[in-house]
Amino acid sequence: MFLLAAACGLIVANLYYAQPLVGPISLATGLTASTAGLIVTVTQIGYVAGLLFVVPLSDMIENRRLTKILLMVAIGALLTAGLAPHAPLFFIASFFIGIASVVAQILVPFAAYLASEDQRGRVVGNVMSGLLLGIMFARPVASFVTSLWDWRAIFILSAIVISLLTAVLSFALPVRKPFPVVRYEKLILSLGAILYQTPSLRRRALYQACLFGAFSLFWTVVPLHLADHFGLSQIGIAWFALVGVGGAIAAPIAGRLADKGWSNALTGIAIIVAALSFLLIHLFQGSSTFVLILFFVSAITLDMAVSGNLVISQRTIYSLGSEARGRLNGLFMAIFFVGGAIGSSLGGWSYTQGGWGLTSLIGTILPLLALVYFLTEKRTIEHVEHRSHGH
Repeated sequence: MFLLAAACGLIVANLYYAQPLVGPISLATGLTASTAGLIVTVTQIGYVAGLLFVVPLSDMIENRRLTKILLMVAIGALLTAGLAPHAPLFFIASFFIGIASVVAQILVPFAAYLASEDQRGRVVGNVMSGLLLGIMFARPVASFVTSLWDWRAIFILSAIVISLLTAVLSFALPVRKPFPVVRYEKLILSLGAILYQTPSLRRRALYQACLFGAFSLFWTVVPLHLADHFGLSQIGIAWFALVGVGGAIAAPIAGRLADKGWSNALTGIAIIVAALSFLLIHLFQGSSTFVLILFFVSAITLDMAVSGNLVISQRTIYSLGSEARGRLNGLFMAIFFVGGAIGSSLGGWSYTQGGWGLTSLIGTILPLLALVYFLTEKRTIEHVEHRSHGH
């Protein structure tokens, strides 16, 4: 289980290494400031494509073999990104890094399959903690490595790490041959029906899409803003990103409280905290130490809101039924990563158009949209739940 948690963290980190390096990468590959946000967006679009079209294969193909193939793709894409001389090649590599990184979403259900019934929740929680730590630590690690060598080094280093991981997983993972109930085309076509028939999946995915959009916008623009307005070096940005990791503590706490039936209230709190995190740094602007401290506080509270709500949402989705668990999880992840891709591309555009003022305004609006939608929930969901308990 520890190996699966570590593997998920190391694999998902590949999606985030570029986030604090938007400045140096766009300089090296000749990108303009307004298109710099695409560095993160393209990887997230690749990830969404992988979630929709590759993850369903785990219900058909032997999982260990599928894992090895995807990790080989990741190694090739990471090496290409690290050596790319210009933007188009870097974008192609980023897209394939995104696609290959969905292997983490094949390993999470793998962990659930290996666990005994009474330990399943705890095991999935532990593996998800590894995944969340990978997300949180990717940014500071990328900044530290870049400050020591060059932005290309993190991609080359990651390719080496993933090569070692591939070798270890080849030996350590047991064979898991699923029993394909339907053909691939039918699996893909069933995604639309599942989304249509599962209102709680739609709600959870849209809440998380708004929060993750704000989160992606924040982490795409903040490294640029800290360098421009506070004169922070790559090391300074790394320390800033490291503080944000503190937000990961919300995940296990949220999981435990959700077990006690607090899911709805916690979701509302998470959405409000995310909105306030951005409102704070929107209202107080400037280059003073006080404003810099507010940025540190917002980084922690925003990360807490996003990681806490993610765990609550996944708990809800995993309880919807086991036979379509892979597809439910794939849909949920795909929708909220679309939110992330929109957030990061909006970030690059808004920062060049209207500076931090416009960016932080958009960052405040995104969770507020989720809040408006959340306020329509009470009656409908309770009504459905009463009906299902009646059955």
